[in-house]
Amino acid sequence: MTWKAIKDARQRLEKEKGTIHKDWGGRIHVALIYPNSYYLGMSSLGFQTIYAFLNSYGNIVCERVFWEPEIRRAEEPISLESQRPLPDFDVLAFSISYELDYFNVVQLLKAGGIPFFAADRNESHPLVIAGGPSVTANPQPLSPFFDCFAIGEGEAILPRFIEVMTKGLQDKKDQLLKELASVPGVYVPALYDGNPVNRQWLADLDSAATSSVILTPDTDLSDMYLIEIARGCGWGCRFCLAGFWFRPFRFRPLKSLLAQAENGLTYGKRIGLLAAAVSDHPEIDELVSRLRQMGAEISVSSLRIRPLSKAVLRGLAESGTHTVSLAPEAGSERLRQFINKGATESDIIEAVDNVAEQGLRRIKLYFMIGLPTESDDDIEEIVRLALNLKGRIERMGCRIALTVGPFVPKAGTPFQWLAMASEGMLNRRMNRIKSALTRSGIEVRAESVGWSLVQGTLARGDARLGAALASMSGYSLAAWRRALQECNLSADFYIHRELPFDEPLPWSVVDSSVTPEYLSEELAKARRRAQTQPCPPKDCHECGVC
Repeated sequence: MTWKAIKDARQRLEKEKGTIHKDWGGRIHVALIYPNSYYLGMSSLGFQTIYAFLNSYGNIVCERVFWEPEIRRAEEPISLESQRPLPDFDVLAFSISYELDYFNVVQLLKAGGIPFFAADRNESHPLVIAGGPSVTANPQPLSPFFDCFAIGEGEAILPRFIEVMTKGLQDKKDQLLKELASVPGVYVPALYDGNPVNRQWLADLDSAATSSVILTPDTDLSDMYLIEIARGCGWGCRFCLAGFWFRPFRFRPLKSLLAQAENGLTYGKRIGLLAAAVSDHPEIDELVSRLRQMGAEISVSSLRIRPLSKAVLRGLAESGTHTVSLAPEAGSERLRQFINKGATESDIIEAVDNVAEQGLRRIKLYFMIGLPTESDDDIEEIVRLALNLKGRIERMGCRIALTVGPFVPKAGTPFQWLAMASEGMLNRRMNRIKSALTRSGIEVRAESVGWSLVQGTLARGDARLGAALASMSGYSLAAWRRALQECNLSADFYIHRELPFDEPLPWSVVDSSVTPEYLSEELAKARRRAQTQPCPPKDCHECGVC
């Protein structure tokens, strides 16, 4: 490490409020690693939650490690709090949210002097573990690198994991891994016995607070205090990982949220409410009203088109929020029925009108391209809908912006068996949307087609992809394609074919509790454009989770 790296870490710490510093003496040393930049990692409430959870144990000191673009070229990664290198830690715990961060995982281990293949590590090396949404759904592409994975929600897994780890860290690693494999929700690739590891989830969401621990100006949500108000989603959009891997829908009671907000207001006025769909909270109107009375300036992560509360919109406008995000996902009603989105064009128009009428100035609309059964006509429907919405709201001083990305099939969803569209088709349809709308003054942010195809490969990948990840010579599409070729692997095998129902799936090593029969029936309903109603609050056993 260099003096500059140490100096940069200390300067960053000086900007933070709430940093946890602990003495190293007599404690288990855990490096909590976000395999991307500080800016992105500190915007993750899940990452902050695990940081606080681990540090709540008196016998553990947990410090953060990030993978900055400038470090990728020259520096070994060091912890933020005490600027120690990775080999100094007993445990390296990766928090992995996105498939495209898999490249950084391998490079970070290399740069830190840690053998990246689990089979090459010995007793002198740290225990290397991982958790997070993407590896919960499918840990297999990274399975050659990790000693174990946490499958599900950390708050539900970690208490027993920490108990076993604390007793076993002094044992031989083989014995420790054997003990960890008995912990519910822990997948140990080297000891897998053929029985799927069951995803763990927190039954009582209110038993573990999920709100900001550290505030810093160096994030996307600068110095905003974040509060998770609900978890999971019951709407059942058939492409959505969160909707199937984080069932059932759970929400925190109003009293607890107000108490967390009161604490947050000691840091500043800005409060961010997080959930898959904030407006699904049964007391959202009351929550927003009370927060405004407390002097909070409110932001929200996302809103559903239906229902869309005018009281929430009014609270956002009064707080100085300028932008609201909505996700029609598809331009045609036929495709929205296919994905079980449920919103009609009238619903979308009404929602956009309501946003503009409350004085908000910008609406971000999210759309997918490359959905199964999509035609050029469906793309034209996106263009037509966007132009129609622009014409309706620009007279009210509001504008729209589109974010458009390719459909990526995700493990454990009804669309897990479906193929991605070809690169040529995706580029052609993306270019059609951009050319038609940008000349009309509508901002279009297009997600990379090439990298979306890589994401799809990793999302449905198997352990053989580990060899390609390990052989990468750089972070580029060309390097990835070259690595696949050198390992005699084909991206087409993973993304451009529909998987037969009787083909063993790589991610069958884990179990979300949603039954395969339910997923296949949802796919059949998609093909006949049948809708599935949202999950009821209780007494439902349809999908297998409850």
